[in-house]
Amino acid sequence: MGLLGILLGLALLVGLAFRGWSVLGLAPLAALVAAAFSGEPLLAHWTQTFMGSAAGFVAQFFPLFLLGALFGKLMDDSGSVSAIADFMTDKLGPGRSVLAVVLAGALVTYGGVSLFVAMFVIAPMGQALFRAADIPNRLLPGAVALGTTTFTMTAMPGTPAIQNAIPMPFFGTTPFAAPGLGIIASAVMLGFGLWWLGRAERAARRAGEGFGGPAPAAMSASDAAHDPVVRERATAAQSFDPAEAGHGQRSAQLPGILVAVLPLAVVMVVNLTMSTLVLPRMDLGFLAEPQWGGTSLAGVGGVWSVIVALSAAIVVLYALNRGRLQSLRDTVDAGLNAAALPVISVASLVGFGAVVAALPAFQVVSDWVLGIEGGPLVGLALSTNVLSALTGSASGGLTIALGALGETYMQLAASDGIDPALMHRVAAIGAGSLDSLPHNGAVVTLLAVCGATHKQSYFDIVMVGIVSALLALVVVIVLGTTFGSF
Repeated sequence: MGLLGILLGLALLVGLAFRGWSVLGLAPLAALVAAAFSGEPLLAHWTQTFMGSAAGFVAQFFPLFLLGALFGKLMDDSGSVSAIADFMTDKLGPGRSVLAVVLAGALVTYGGVSLFVAMFVIAPMGQALFRAADIPNRLLPGAVALGTTTFTMTAMPGTPAIQNAIPMPFFGTTPFAAPGLGIIASAVMLGFGLWWLGRAERAARRAGEGFGGPAPAAMSASDAAHDPVVRERATAAQSFDPAEAGHGQRSAQLPGILVAVLPLAVVMVVNLTMSTLVLPRMDLGFLAEPQWGGTSLAGVGGVWSVIVALSAAIVVLYALNRGRLQSLRDTVDAGLNAAALPVISVASLVGFGAVVAALPAFQVVSDWVLGIEGGPLVGLALSTNVLSALTGSASGGLTIALGALGETYMQLAASDGIDPALMHRVAAIGAGSLDSLPHNGAVVTLLAVCGATHKQSYFDIVMVGIVSALLALVVVIVLGTTFGSF
């Protein structure tokens, strides 16, 4: 009965979330259903297990959600994101429209700009390019997805994306875990994705298929903010609340490309410096004391590096764009508020996972996962993939998997001589593979922004977002098993 309860709870969560119901209520309800079938105390699980785990997630990762959303909003309202998109458009032009869209999206998201913010700038730019080059609009979602939702979120070493941050406290790693394998995985995703989109473009030209007349109706940021289904799906899968997108004031005067790019460079450089030079040389033995949580540098160093990097970038961004941020208070308030609902939504998914992991029946699931052929790396990849697919959230699925099995995987890694950095990279890429199913908030938002439907464009999203990631995951596991982490 306990296992049946877990499955029913998961089905309830996934089914209603797909229909746009808020996970804030669904997650505890699903957790209580699972606990009831196991004969466990319901209120104790809700207030102690569920809320304790959710609160722990918020305490650990809220600074990253907060600073990331603020940085993204400041980049948007200062005109920096638009400046980067325009620069790519000018330099690459209609003849390389797909590449321009992919690189523009990759640059801003790797630099720390929220996926949601990037979409609403990159998509209109891409639509104009595709119309000029007479490329079908149905290929635009795939191009935007490749640049914004794939390797820059999970594989590129140093990315401040939450998917890359979540494994750090579990494995004692930094954002630069397994950098060589991360770069190889990124090359696989980018290379395969560009090959597929190029193939699709050539096939369309041979068939005489062009852009298709006027630009199709696309959802604006304001429209997304007022669409409750889009909002609920988006906030569980992204780190920016669409309801705040229309607040603030975007500058009509765009900065130069160097000014626009510099804050992104600050994120990368400061993140690397903190991770590799500054923090390892500091005396942080006091962290072992109870008042600091009895932790160590390994438990907090990665998060601290990203916090300092985003904070430094925000300061630089403001200093360079004071004159362009005409409504600074509104922009700052919108950026800060935009972090609240996403972090609580993901925390609720984490709470659900904690309750499930605490049930006696979960031992059956744990034994099955840990007994999978191929060792801990394959088991970790499978568990993160499945949970991210079911929840429609890479961050939610990743945290559930690591919260339930992270300690066990660390023990297996130690006994098998597997570098935790390799576990980190496999977990991050695994979470960003099957999460892009039709109900994923990023997918739903992206299609709406591009004025496309699932029927028109979802197959291309599958190829560039799921197939490319799975290929990269296989490559990382094979190379990591053969040569170790590097």
